[in-house]
Amino acid sequence: MKRVLRERFSRPPLDRMRRIHDWIKAGKFPNAVTMGQDLEVTDRTVKRDIEFLRDRYGAPIAYEEQRHGYYYTADFQFFPVAAMSEAEMFALLVADKAIAQYHGMPFQKPLRMAFKKLTGQLDDKERYSLENLGLALSFRPFAPEDSDLSAFRVITKALQERRALQFDYRNLGAKTWQVRRVHPYHLACIDNHWYLFGHDVNRGALRTFALTRLAKPALTGVPFVRPKDFDPDKYLAGSFGVLKGDTEQAVVIEFDAWASDLVRGRQWHSSQQWADLADGSSRLQLRLSSLDEIERWVLSWGIHATVLAPAALRERLKTTARHVSERYT
Repeated sequence: MKRVLRERFSRPPLDRMRRIHDWIKAGKFPNAVTMGQDLEVTDRTVKRDIEFLRDRYGAPIAYEEQRHGYYYTADFQFFPVAAMSEAEMFALLVADKAIAQYHGMPFQKPLRMAFKKLTGQLDDKERYSLENLGLALSFRPFAPEDSDLSAFRVITKALQERRALQFDYRNLGAKTWQVRRVHPYHLACIDNHWYLFGHDVNRGALRTFALTRLAKPALTGVPFVRPKDFDPDKYLAGSFGVLKGDTEQAVVIEFDAWASDLVRGRQWHSSQQWADLADGSSRLQLRLSSLDEIERWVLSWGIHATVLAPAALRERLKTTARHVSERYT
């Protein structure tokens, strides 16, 4: 009777199975009786736990008659998942859907396998809920970039091992290729484009390289030390996307009521400040060091956006508008 009462109030099942896993993994050939004594449960409970580990988690557990104990026939990692809340399941689903943004990337397959491993540990009710949520949510990345997987692997290896890279690179709009030697610091996906940030050895400065204009990357035997103060967020602080300039300046754009409903409530830049106007329009203020990307962005809004400052950006838009008008006249 005492044994039954102790078992009723003993360790939670997942905690028991974690202990059982640790004993077996340690190669001690434990048996159901000895484990039951330590866990204060019956040997039948231990055997049920072992069967559960086999059936639910695929644990390769076998029994050695000569040593009277259990052992693993292959390497096995036990990652139990407790009951999930609705919010946790939704977060898990969002993570799975977001994998679509990495189509073709070397880490797409490991991400998918990790998701399957996690969901494989859910009970039937949780899996049913997750599947129903999956029908109501999707990610549709706009114009995802085609990536050279072999080049991507070389670059990530250089980043991991802190080894210098050599590759051919073509500047934006250029026809010729140049050999670049770079200490790679960071790889980032920005607006569905992949960029490498690194120290250009020949130019003695930090540079940004678009992977679509990078070819024939090769690892060198030259190690380097990544500066401790390098921070990609700080490096791109004055950029609307990835392009940088020398001096930050205030950019002020006014949107009509139609465009305001589309642009308001989104994080376009860390420096943004919004002001709602009486007629339903709005005003956006940013601090940027380059005008190239913001010019293209403003043009994408057509007549719904008007630049108030700086004067240099107004002049660039005026010139572009004149050329576009001449082209369609």
